[in-house]
Amino acid sequence: MGSSSYSDDFYKDRVATRTATGTPTFIHDAAIRAGTSVAKVHDTLNIHGKIREARDSKEHPNSRPIGVIFDVTGSMAGVPRILQEKLPQLMGLLLRKGYIEDPQILFGSIGDHPCGDLAPLQIGQFESGIEMDDNVTHIYLEGGGGGSYEESYQNALYFFAHRTSCDAFEKRGLKGYLFLIGDEMAYARSTKAELAALIGDGAQGDASLEEIVAAVKERWEVFFIIPKGTNHYSDPKLENFWKTHLGQNVIKLEDPSAICEVIGATVGICEGTTTSDALAADLKDVGARDSIVHVATSSVDAIAKDRALANVGTGGALPAKAGRSDKNERL
Repeated sequence: MGSSSYSDDFYKDRVATRTATGTPTFIHDAAIRAGTSVAKVHDTLNIHGKIREARDSKEHPNSRPIGVIFDVTGSMAGVPRILQEKLPQLMGLLLRKGYIEDPQILFGSIGDHPCGDLAPLQIGQFESGIEMDDNVTHIYLEGGGGGSYEESYQNALYFFAHRTSCDAFEKRGLKGYLFLIGDEMAYARSTKAELAALIGDGAQGDASLEEIVAAVKERWEVFFIIPKGTNHYSDPKLENFWKTHLGQNVIKLEDPSAICEVIGATVGICEGTTTSDALAADLKDVGARDSIVHVATSSVDAIAKDRALANVGTGGALPAKAGRSDKNERL
């Protein structure tokens, strides 16, 4: 996967075609709700017995994987719609502004397996082109979950730790970026039974959250984004839970409509291809309005400071902003 290339024109053509034909954006979800499709994971997002690969190609010789996983339970179900609508802004930062070379993006979602959700783990492919839009629009926005203040984030983390294979890490020792977007805590463990049912990798026993997080951090820079307007945005217990596991990589997002800009900005800051001072101008260049610029820059401020301190602590300096290739300007 990942040999095609992204273009804003391809995205606009898809939007125009859906509008002209009256086709729902989230077509699988719409079919389920209309009763014309069975309520289950779309075949393209079913990862039972599979792995997801991010490979180099002639077109993209330095692939870097980026995973974006939504919680689609309860109040979270609106976030995938926002990201799908603003995909050009995300790609504008990553490609046009040169934040990362040859990104391959995977979209997916989690639900609540113990509460009986029908699609508690939906994982697409790593893609470089407009096919990534299919990953998003095939998601079933189930809206389920229970009242335990926990969702099955740990199953997605387990999958990324054990069922992804990426040339960036295996050839070049470079971690991928993984963003979880949610408003609850993870369960304390993934049980052998649920791993067998959802992933099918032959796990020999339960895996604790601590074991899973340690394993996923070996290959991925993991971030947890908590959008405002969701059930537990203002509860410090939630933020503290994720900071216990991920440190400073927890982002409180004041405006969910800034989700794409925040993901792109986080990658740029971590790659050293933008800085806190340059970020506002970059965001305006890709069409972000002033309020979004404010939210995005403030959201990643703590991460930027943390990266700067880490760099000073090792006697290094932050990399200079990367140059923009001709390839990245032709979107």
